[in-house]
Amino acid sequence: MELESLGAYLKTRRDRVTPADVGLRTYGTARRVPGLRREELAQLAGVSVGYYTRLEQGQAGTASQQVLDALANVLRLDPSETAHLHNLSRQPTTSHLVRPRPERPHQRVLSLLASLGDSTPAVVLGRRGDVLAWNRTGHALVAEHVDFEAPQDPVRRPSIPRMFFLDPLTQDLHRNWDELARIHVAYLRLTAGRYPTDARLAELIGELAMRSRDFAKLWAKGDVADCTVGTMHLQHPTVGDVDIDYQVWLQPESPDHRLELYTPNDTASADALRLLSNQVADQQKPEAARAEAAQHPDR
Repeated sequence: MELESLGAYLKTRRDRVTPADVGLRTYGTARRVPGLRREELAQLAGVSVGYYTRLEQGQAGTASQQVLDALANVLRLDPSETAHLHNLSRQPTTSHLVRPRPERPHQRVLSLLASLGDSTPAVVLGRRGDVLAWNRTGHALVAEHVDFEAPQDPVRRPSIPRMFFLDPLTQDLHRNWDELARIHVAYLRLTAGRYPTDARLAELIGELAMRSRDFAKLWAKGDVADCTVGTMHLQHPTVGDVDIDYQVWLQPESPDHRLELYTPNDTASADALRLLSNQVADQQKPEAARAEAAQHPDR
């Protein structure tokens, strides 16, 4: 699947801005486009219609930062959308997809994850939303039906976007699935703008677009958003309803990787997470006893 072009993104953003939004009068004339016409956007941004048309058609070469900022201002893009616009403008016209090596979490991230213990659920996510590591409570909270050891094998690593759109158990877990689905797709688009030659990312987006009607509809909207904080309303199969906040810690040494922490936002949810943590600890006791016995068979 080919990832998004600058022209395609400009078109979707132009379609969502009405003349009234930018103070233009239409005098009741019929319009064939849902948003701004090319000539209207070009005039408001201070560029020629011919240049903007070539830009949208991918024939204008590299646009200057000033032009892009002017377009972003007229199109009312937020900081994440503006960053995406600039990322797309820097893409080569004939880019060849490259298959990156499997991602490896930085040791400092793993040490930080280990220091959290199992009282705070946490997950380490890679560039494409693959689970690179998690603690026991993080695993039990978001994917207890998946093998805990799966992130250690690049071939078996759980993909959060894939699970979110293709796994019924993951869909049933989230009571605010619609809201989170929009965020997942918008963040995946932002990532695609940053890494236009990532073959694994292109394959993931293509697979989801083919196999999930919901994903395809959301992707067609062209929305872009960063994903650093938010709320998840869960209907957990073990501890019931849990309302949690997620917050993402970015990693300076590996900026593609994100440590996602989950904290309760009410007393009942705090009790549910405490119960989940205790259950995880109880499950670990027999394993720890077996490991101790194996190390000291004569005791």
